[in-house]
Amino acid sequence: MFVHMRIVTPRPAQTDWPRPPSCLRADQLRLPPDGARIAVAGLVILRQRPGTAKGVIFLTLEDETGTVNIIVWRKLYERYRRAVIAGRMLRVTGRLQSEGDVIHVIAEVIEDISPLLDQLLAPAPEDSAEDRPEALSRGPQTG
Repeated sequence: MFVHMRIVTPRPAQTDWPRPPSCLRADQLRLPPDGARIAVAGLVILRQRPGTAKGVIFLTLEDETGTVNIIVWRKLYERYRRAVIAGRMLRVTGRLQSEGDVIHVIAEVIEDISPLLDQLLAPAPEDSAEDRPEALSRGPQTG
């Protein structure tokens, strides 16, 4: 059985990810000093609300370089509840908390930027139809 497959060349790195303005990547979080006000963005890969945490929510965002841990206090959660619960991609502005190898962002503002995910599916202007993943198909199979 033979399957015809074509390799699709990825777009250049600068266009792979819809980068919200003024956001640090996960691999840049060691650059600012402890307590600095920063913004990060990424896909929500984890939401935790432990019963022992007294209403604190823990989020983990992932961007193209790694993960970012976010702490959301109860009062802030009440203000940004919809974004925290339903957002697939968030932009979080807050204070950097760095102690040793552990880095967190204490959230101050949370924005649901999930509509930016649609840009990942949009073809680049120079792409032809046959370069897009949906153009991949199985060729004739012989056995």
